[in-house]
Amino acid sequence: MESSANSQTALMRKVLLVLSFIFCAAFAVAQQSPAAYLKAKSDLDAKQYALAKDGFAPFLDEASYGVLSYYAAFCSAEAALQLEQAPQAIELLMALKGKAWSKSEEVTYLLALAYFQNNQLVAGLQAIKELTREPLLSKGYRASFEYLQTTSPDFLITHLSEFKENQGFTAALAYVLQQKSIMSASERGILNQLIQSGTQPALKDKVLDVAVILPFTSSSEQSISALEANNFLLELYQGIALEVASLRSKGVAIQLHTFDSKRDLNYLNALVKDPTVLAADVIVGPIYPEESELISAFAEAQKIPFVHPLSNLGDRFEGNQFSYLFRPSLNSLAAGVVESLKSQAWGKTVAIGYSGSSRDEQLGLLLKSQLEREGFSLAKVQKVDSKSATTFLQGLGVRRGNRPAVDQVILLSDDPALAQPVFSLMESISTKVPLLVMDSWLGFNFSNYEMLEYANFYFISNNTPKYQSEEMDTFRDLFYEKHLQFPSTNALLGAELVHWIHSNAEFANDFDLRPSLDRNGYQSGRLSWGFNFQKVNNNSYSPVFKLESGELIPLN
Repeated sequence: MESSANSQTALMRKVLLVLSFIFCAAFAVAQQSPAAYLKAKSDLDAKQYALAKDGFAPFLDEASYGVLSYYAAFCSAEAALQLEQAPQAIELLMALKGKAWSKSEEVTYLLALAYFQNNQLVAGLQAIKELTREPLLSKGYRASFEYLQTTSPDFLITHLSEFKENQGFTAALAYVLQQKSIMSASERGILNQLIQSGTQPALKDKVLDVAVILPFTSSSEQSISALEANNFLLELYQGIALEVASLRSKGVAIQLHTFDSKRDLNYLNALVKDPTVLAADVIVGPIYPEESELISAFAEAQKIPFVHPLSNLGDRFEGNQFSYLFRPSLNSLAAGVVESLKSQAWGKTVAIGYSGSSRDEQLGLLLKSQLEREGFSLAKVQKVDSKSATTFLQGLGVRRGNRPAVDQVILLSDDPALAQPVFSLMESISTKVPLLVMDSWLGFNFSNYEMLEYANFYFISNNTPKYQSEEMDTFRDLFYEKHLQFPSTNALLGAELVHWIHSNAEFANDFDLRPSLDRNGYQSGRLSWGFNFQKVNNNSYSPVFKLESGELIPLN
């Protein structure tokens, strides 16, 4: 009996030991579970979708993991959608419908995306109808537009009454109808009704969508990557892209969409029908006259602000509501020079030399008429180049030992080949006569203005960079870190352009710049000296600067 009792006791101990081992092993697995789940979540965030989907699989059992299984199923469905496994995503999400947890509406939104991806358009639209709160509702409308914009008008018209409250659905219908070369009377009637109700053929959201259209290549060139590192368009784009990335890192909802115009008007005509361009909030570029005129006309028709990033020639945009010059127009440049000369006591006799570029020639003649109207006497107004610039100055008495015959000289050119002999002449003689030049002369590597005996150079602002500022130092460091070189003036302009757009972006009923521009008047820049677009379509802030102890100071 005693031996039997001892045997039973030993057996019981073994059973308890095994149970204890099983319990401890189960406890250990349970302790490790959160780490494995977090690893799967990390894989999902890193876009390792196949790994993530496999990682979530052990946590799908509701009996074992409770609410954690809901999150695992939701995340697994996200991964399945990215892997284009819509049926599996639908199965996972349908099992979550009706569950009482914090992400029930997110499940509905994701289910709508899965239906759309699986080409179950009606089921997807019905799921969107169940959404009640932002931002999921707006995202649902956006998804509706994206998936429906390539469907047939017959499908959309058939289901219009059921889904007319879905702004993405109605926007897609308007867009699809507008793509038709021939519309029936009933289709035209439906489109007119949509337009009268305020429906746009491209759905807007609260994300600032910036479309950049630049002639990176010609139709004969192969790719943007073939551009040289110092290409001015590439420099401009680098500044734009870096500022967009900087804003995004700060949580700003902004997207950059880049297009190559290819210097081909037929290609550009097709490009403006791209849904991304139609949905843009603002268009930057292109730059050449025939291209910019086409985009300006498109922007006016679609009520999308268009900004020319580099030109001063804005006559062709006057009277347009949605076309802007980021830089001063000729009128603004001339007004800035005239006001600056009036504020100084230099005298009333002026000479103007201008290069052969359209801007410089038109500006020279415009200054002549405006200065004469203000009582100035024009001693000479003529075209100059790199060979005749010094002869032009010497003919005015700007030479060693002579008294100049003029009180001030204006030289209009951005050409360093013209600037270099002028600067050499100024170094070799002692003269106090004020010489007004474009602010581009500040960047020429042969010019050292502090070596001159007299500080007689003055600089006409054309969105002049504010070289000495903390913001400039920060941007230069960021640019160097990205491109292993310091930013050019064109790169600074690109970044400042994005800053200006973001600073004035308004989403009321739709995106616009004009209300903010008119309300704010003068605005200080981040990398430049500032802007004033109040009641005009160009930067009317164009002072003349003097250089004092290495620092730019406006004359007035």
